[in-house]
Amino acid sequence: MLGLDISSTSVKLLELSRSGNKYRVESYGVEPLPENAVVEKNINDVDGVGEAIQRLIARCKTKVKLAAVAVAGSAVITKTIEMPADLTEDEMEASLRAEADQYIPYPLEEVALDFEVQGPSPRNEGQVEVLLAACRRENVEMREAALELGGLKAKIVDIEAHCMQRAFQLIREQFGTDEDEEKVIAIIDIGATMTTLSVLTDSGTPYTREQLFGGKQLTEEIQRRYSLSVEEAGLAKKQGGLPDDYESEVLMPFKEAVVQQVTRSLQFFYSSSAYDDVDHIILAGGTSSIDGLADMVAAKLGTPTSIANPFSNMSLSSKVNDVSLHNDAPALMIACGLAMRSFD
Repeated sequence: MLGLDISSTSVKLLELSRSGNKYRVESYGVEPLPENAVVEKNINDVDGVGEAIQRLIARCKTKVKLAAVAVAGSAVITKTIEMPADLTEDEMEASLRAEADQYIPYPLEEVALDFEVQGPSPRNEGQVEVLLAACRRENVEMREAALELGGLKAKIVDIEAHCMQRAFQLIREQFGTDEDEEKVIAIIDIGATMTTLSVLTDSGTPYTREQLFGGKQLTEEIQRRYSLSVEEAGLAKKQGGLPDDYESEVLMPFKEAVVQQVTRSLQFFYSSSAYDDVDHIILAGGTSSIDGLADMVAAKLGTPTSIANPFSNMSLSSKVNDVSLHNDAPALMIACGLAMRSFD
């Protein structure tokens, strides 16, 4: 399956293969989306997204027709409930559907529902913990429709935070964290318009929180200050060539704003959980590759901080450009977690 991450400004595609426990990147690509085609993780313009997917498939020259996509954590209600361990999967499903209105504030016919048994309940013998996930059906259908227009079939619809968690397994070795050591890892994904904090602990479901903040604010400030178009500002942000005062007047205040967002997101996590510290911060998303940002976060918060690269131990097929993959790596965590679903 292809991992296909539909974000607010682009569609990212990743195709992985695996032999033994080694992954290889077969193809990847990033295709910009029309303005406002996706707003706050909701698809507004199915045709625009479908056409972008079509262009991406043509450019990546992939033959794979099945894809895994994800919905945002904020669009999903998840609950861990206990059920008798001796129920079959069908009996569980019937029972969950019968009782779903206890857990889900929408009419059942408007909801896409799924569940997964997590393991025996630590509290009650003979019971298992079941993770229930529900999301508005239209969220799923819009993604399916966009993929279909692009010539693909949605095989799996996942949740972004769970994709992050899966992709993190590839990064774990880079920090020398042992499997047995309880570590609390904060992944902060700074996209164009949204910043998502996912905190991974060894005990199950990741904590997530989204805030409206992202790299687009920097683009808009460049636009405003130097009277450039959106396209020009976006290019200048990536390639440089801006006046001398850019670093001190525009980039520095933006980096400070990022650090403030990171601090605020973590404060929210501490106030709503039993934790008051994290062991490591990983920055992901396109904005995270801004020069010196990771060092600034580390200095301000006193927590080791690195930039996500899920591909550091993977081999690449000859049609993948090493340099551009390296540059896009932090923004490909979700696509990577989705592509890994092929090997479940």
